[in-house]
This record gives sequence, C-alpha cells and structure tokens, in this order.
Amino acid sequence: MADEKILIVDDEEHIRELIKFNLESNGYKVICAGDGIEALKLARKELPQLVLLDVMLPGMDGYDVCKEMRKDNSISNIPIIMITAKGEELDKILGLELGADDYITKPFSVRELVARTKAVLRRTKSQEIESVYKFGNVSIDLQKHEVLKNEERIDLTLKEFELFEVLIKNKGRVMTRDFLLDKIWGYEYIGETRTVDVHIRHLRKKVEDDDKNPKFIETIRGIGYRFNSGE
Repeated sequence: MADEKILIVDDEEHIRELIKFNLESNGYKVICAGDGIEALKLARKELPQLVLLDVMLPGMDGYDVCKEMRKDNSISNIPIIMITAKGEELDKILGLELGADDYITKPFSVRELVARTKAVLRRTKSQEIESVYKFGNVSIDLQKHEVLKNEERIDLTLKEFELFEVLIKNKGRVMTRDFLLDKIWGYEYIGETRTVDVHIRHLRKKVEDDDKNPKFIETIRGIGYRFNSGE
C-alpha cells in the first residue's frame, strides 16, 4: 500500500485536506489538484494508481476530465472514483458511461470513501495480474501493447488495439456499436458507427485466419460485436 499514490481533485480546500488526511492515515501517498486542468497535468506527470475526482470543478468539470483521461492512452487505465454533490441517478450513470469506476455522493462518510478506495484499488490489482490473453494462434499482451499471431508480431493501429482490448476484456458479452464508439472514439463521434465497422473489418483481416468467416470477432446483427475465444 505504501507505493500506492492517489490524486484528489476538488476545488474546496477543506474537502481536499479532509480526504488527504484520512488517506495518508491509511498509508497512501496523496497529491492534490484544485481544478480540472491541473488534475490532467498531475495525472500525466505522477501516474497515480487512483483519481478521486469531484464533478463540480471550475473551468473543466469532472466529466470532461474523465473523458480526457479515457482518451489519453498514457493515463486511460487509471481508475476514477467520481465525487459529486448531485444525487440524480442520471448524473451517476453519465459518470459511469464516461469511464468512471465508481462514484460517491457528498456529503459522504470518510469511512465509506476509504472503503471504496480500497475496493477499487484491490479490483484494479486483480485485473493487472492478467495482462496476457491467448486464444488459438493469437495472443495479446496489454502491458507491452503487443499482438502476436503464430508467434509473429501483428502491427495494429492504436484504435485497432484499443478496440481489440475492449472486446477481449468483455469476452462473451455483446458490445453495441454505440458503446464501442463512445468508449474508444469519444462523444464527438456520436452517430458515426460506420467507424466501428471499418475498424472491425481491418482488425479481422489481421487477426482472423479467414476474415470472411471470423472465429473470434462475431457480428451480432443489428446490435454490434462479441468476442469469442474460439474454444
């Protein structure tokens, strides 16, 4: 735990100090930011293991910070807990859809915040253990950002790799075109689902033995795609 660094992002100093004190008391290293722009700079520089992100921030709000983090490959995997004064269900759903891992509503119990922090970090650690996935004659190493087919490296574009990673991590689940579009390309691409189809086609040509009869990346007609291990 001593090596785990947490970034607190809140424009209210007394809230930052309260959270900082309690997390440090639990053995975490803590860094703080008072606005969204500073938060992104610190996230890229310090690479924390977790970000506690307030929604209501001056300039760039927490939703935009979350969106920017998920688009930046260098920090896209850092887990985020959204902190909000809003209790509306739609606000919570929006945060989760943008890529937040959890949320907590103000006013919150410090004990609950620490418990959620520990839970998210624990979950992230268990996911990091499995970074190499193998299926048939293809393997993908998420840490090395490498895909091999028949032991030879396949060159994927960044978006192809991200698309492949999302499908593999959700093996057996149907991923809608809209979900994949939002997850990988962001909200500015809303409605451009053809972008997903084009990248799927290119990806199949590189990883499938027969891209016309794919074994791994299955089309779910009218909905989207599903990854199967081919077993």
